[in-house]
Amino acid sequence: MVSKSQIKLIRSLAQKKYRLKNGMFIVEGEKSVREFLASRFQLEKLYTTKNRFGTPDSHTVLVAEEDLKKISQLKTPQSVLAIFKIPRQEVFRPQGLVVALDGVRDPGNLGTIIRLCDWFGIKNLICSPDTADAFNPKVVQASMGSLTRVKIVYGDLAEFIENAYNLPVFGAFMDGENIYQKTLPAEGILVMGNEANGISKKIEKLITQRIGIPRFGDINQTESLNVATATAILLSEFKRR
Repeated sequence: MVSKSQIKLIRSLAQKKYRLKNGMFIVEGEKSVREFLASRFQLEKLYTTKNRFGTPDSHTVLVAEEDLKKISQLKTPQSVLAIFKIPRQEVFRPQGLVVALDGVRDPGNLGTIIRLCDWFGIKNLICSPDTADAFNPKVVQASMGSLTRVKIVYGDLAEFIENAYNLPVFGAFMDGENIYQKTLPAEGILVMGNEANGISKKIEKLITQRIGIPRFGDINQTESLNVATATAILLSEFKRR
């Protein structure tokens, strides 16, 4: 059984301020929970209708489906919800291709981009402070366990780029150079901008190469690509070359 105080705490973790206050976040679904259990993340508590995870009794609470519904962030709760501790942010030295997000606000977009980084072997993701929180339940859900393999750092993008050991800095723009006609390096920083406003003026000044995805459809019908979709296309091109 889940106590009222536990329900209150777990439900509060939907909000960033309480995640930061308690240093914890939610993971739901058997596949994702197993990925986190096998990773560097530290388990705080696991709530499940049937314990198939081999976790210590002190960290495991068996619950009824009704109780799971009370604490779940999903419309259709799955069989397990786990609470993990938010790890300390690690500083990394840029190696290979690094993705930088400048004000990407939508949790679904961020979760998808994390999953894309994992798919294309991008180990490091740098995010501006106004980018969605990586431990938002919607981000965790959309990343499908990839959050355990991609290192994410929040900080001043301008400072990071200026200290990035002279790596080329690619920025995604509507009027950028055709990505399909460029020779792309194995190392660099790929900056993706806000869903509505693109890359900020401050960061735009630091871009060394403006790149874009050419439009083949009716120019009057499609305004722009979703940032996660654009990231997928650009990463594919970087890795293909």
